[in-house]
Amino acid sequence: MMSTVSKANFINRELSWLEFNYRVLEEALDRTNPLLERLKFTAIVSSNLDEFFMVRVASLADQILAGFNRTDPAGLTPEEQLQKIGIRVNEIVQAQYQCYNTDLVSGLEQEKIYFIKTGNLPLAQRQYLDDYYWKTIYPVLTPMVVDQSRPFPLILNKSLNVALLVEQEGSNEPLFATVQVPSVLGRYVEIPGEDDGRYFVLLEEIIKMYIDTIFRGHHILAMGCYRVTRNADLGYDEEGAEDLLEAIEQSLRMRRWSAVIRLEVEEGMNLELLRILQEEMEVQNLETYLLKGPIDLTFLMKVSSIDGYDYLRYVPARPQPIPQFLENNNIFKVIVREDVLLHHPYESFDPVVELVRQATQDPEVLAIKQTLYRVSGDSPIVKALAHAAEKGKQVTVLVELKARFDEENNIAWARRLEKSGCHVIYGLIGLKIHCKALLIVRKEPDGIKRYVHLGTGNYNDVTARIYTDLGLFTSNPYFGADISALFNMLSGYSYLPDLYKIDVAPGGLRDKFISLINQERDNSKRGKKGQIIAKMNALVDEEIIQALYGASQVGVEIDLIVRGICCLRPGVEGLSENIRVRSIVGRYLEHSRIYYFYNDGSESVYLSSADWMPRNLDRRVELLFPIEDADNRELVIEILELSLRDTEKSRILLENGRYIKLKSEGRQKINSQDYFYRLAKRAVEKYAKFEEIHLKSMVID
Repeated sequence: MMSTVSKANFINRELSWLEFNYRVLEEALDRTNPLLERLKFTAIVSSNLDEFFMVRVASLADQILAGFNRTDPAGLTPEEQLQKIGIRVNEIVQAQYQCYNTDLVSGLEQEKIYFIKTGNLPLAQRQYLDDYYWKTIYPVLTPMVVDQSRPFPLILNKSLNVALLVEQEGSNEPLFATVQVPSVLGRYVEIPGEDDGRYFVLLEEIIKMYIDTIFRGHHILAMGCYRVTRNADLGYDEEGAEDLLEAIEQSLRMRRWSAVIRLEVEEGMNLELLRILQEEMEVQNLETYLLKGPIDLTFLMKVSSIDGYDYLRYVPARPQPIPQFLENNNIFKVIVREDVLLHHPYESFDPVVELVRQATQDPEVLAIKQTLYRVSGDSPIVKALAHAAEKGKQVTVLVELKARFDEENNIAWARRLEKSGCHVIYGLIGLKIHCKALLIVRKEPDGIKRYVHLGTGNYNDVTARIYTDLGLFTSNPYFGADISALFNMLSGYSYLPDLYKIDVAPGGLRDKFISLINQERDNSKRGKKGQIIAKMNALVDEEIIQALYGASQVGVEIDLIVRGICCLRPGVEGLSENIRVRSIVGRYLEHSRIYYFYNDGSESVYLSSADWMPRNLDRRVELLFPIEDADNRELVIEILELSLRDTEKSRILLENGRYIKLKSEGRQKINSQDYFYRLAKRAVEKYAKFEEIHLKSMVID
């Protein structure tokens, strides 16, 4: 391994993630995107920041409390990271609210969609709100006053609240009070208008309007909205837990009341109110964010789906059927004939669901084994697995309970599967099971045959419509043997034997990647062509980055397509001038992991569930598998090449850690995501045309 690289040559992980979130915000700022889609991107920025604070910022705060002062690969201590995070988050949030208050609000108003204040409402609207308040809102409000007999209440994580200073009649002693904006009600209320416009009022504004009705006998001195974000980076004692499921459920309960790591308040809040909130929440100015507009813009996600405005959204893009399965709806017969590559969301996820359903109904199927990391709330795959067990199939399902923020959903599905007779495994101690694998064992005339699906994304029918991922169907016996061995390891804690086709983390996957990178380095040293193209969600791992630097220094051409975090600093003279990094942020969430190595002309192409991050290589069970069929390999290479040619949604990473939008002047304009959808449509049209010609020839004959 090469000598340690200077810390100046690494980008801080957290600051790199914030740059990714700013790229999402750029999609909200982009006026070429449809208006309601821009609202959606704005909501995603807020949702992303919530998770960032609950996990990443919380982890840094914990490190400071523990006295941990070691620097990260970029040379920053936890305290220095928090300071830089605070500055950058403020810049992003200010840009976000500037976008909302000017661009988005005015855009909505041009479409006669109004979010109105409650100050001077016409009589009809006031009467409507009166009726709605007393019948719907008032019964669920709980005012809480803090005094000698009533301590400061626990404020629920991510809940929106109204803080008040009130003065009781006959007293000149101000008291603090708070009211939670009920999350059981919608965040906004539509009220009738006198024209064909749509009029909405935010729930917190209605509560403020009627605040006197719940604090009778008090004089309202000041009020303002606030919201807290709490530490969700809570561990659980896996080693000491008798029941992992129970330990995780307890951790979820703790998440609601853990330490506050961010306080959001309305800009202009009374200073005494702000002081009380900061004191009670134990937060400093650095952890307090003053917002010039409604707190928690995630409500815009729901606004983006209001009826009647399809022309303000992306043109619908229905996932295309897979041509091979149009020829034969028996999925087993198709997979026996050839390996089938699927590219979501451009191509339908239905064949994956249908494979499980057909396996359920097929009397020759003996066993079904599958890993589940994140599944949808109404998962057809889980239902099919449960049905298979009820029909007497041997069904083994590994449900990863530690999939962050999906724990409750996964616990519910695990219990449903157990009740149906499935053998459910709750993950492994100390590891997350992040690989995506499905194995079906079938009895056939010539013996037992195994059918396999492997993917880069989750078995989630909902996210498969918005995440870009690749999947592979194969009946290759070597893949079948490898995946059987993997499931035996997961269910029986046995050691993996030597595998034929796949590489697994933790264990050999890091070494495999380093070996593939070094192979290109060695070929380049010998005067041969060295080339690496890698597409992933994040690049953080220090050892991988150093290997890439080493390859670049001897002339290997390296193109990285990294959606989110990238700690590698490209374009540094003498270190990484042969490395180019781009990020694609568009209509769909780029999620596929593809690794290409020129391999002295015998091009090697791999798909994986793993990013180049320490957690993927060291603390998760992950898979790397080759694409061996020549046609499929060419398809994957085409995906990489088109991604590198994207001029519309690409941003280029600069040496300083910031990104710039690729200028398309003088180039052919290419939106890779739109192009992939057109390719999928073209494949189906080509098949339909072939079928039409085939039918005509049969008639002529």
